[in-house]
Amino acid sequence: MSLWTPGGEHPVDRSRPTEPASAPPAAGGPEGDPFADMSPEERAQAEQMMAEMGEVRRQLAEAPAAAVVANHAMGLYELAAIHLTGQPPKLTEAKLAIDAFAALVEVLKGKLGPDESTLVDGLQQLRLGYVQMAGAAGGGPAAGDAPGS
Repeated sequence: MSLWTPGGEHPVDRSRPTEPASAPPAAGGPEGDPFADMSPEERAQAEQMMAEMGEVRRQLAEAPAAAVVANHAMGLYELAAIHLTGQPPKLTEAKLAIDAFAALVEVLKGKLGPDESTLVDGLQQLRLGYVQMAGAAGGGPAAGDAPGS
C-alpha cells in the first residue's frame, strides 16, 4: 500500500498496528513524554516517522485540493471495477462504489480541474459496465437498481 502525494508515492508499512490518528498521545513518563518508554532506537524511529508524516502533510497542503479529490475518486473507480470484474461479480458492492464515485463527480461538477473529463468518462464506463454485468447475471438490473438510481 502507498500514499500518493504531489511529490510521488510513499510506501506505507501496514504490518505494524497503529493507533488511530485521533488517539491522544500516550502518557509515557512522569513528564508526559510519549517516547519515555521507548528504547533509543525506537524513539529515533518514531521521531523519523513523525518527521516523514509532517513532510507528507506539508506536500498535501501544497497540492491543489482538486487533484487530491480526483485521486480519491479514482480509488472509488478502482473499487467499483474490482467488484464488477470479480468472479462472480459483486453487483451490490460495485453499485455502492459507483454511487460514491458519482456523488463526488456529479456534486463537484466544474470544480475538479483538468481531471474532470477523465472522471466523467470513467463514471460512464462504470455505469455501462454495471448494466452489462447485471444483464449477463440474469436479465438486467431492475428499475431503481442501476447506479445513480
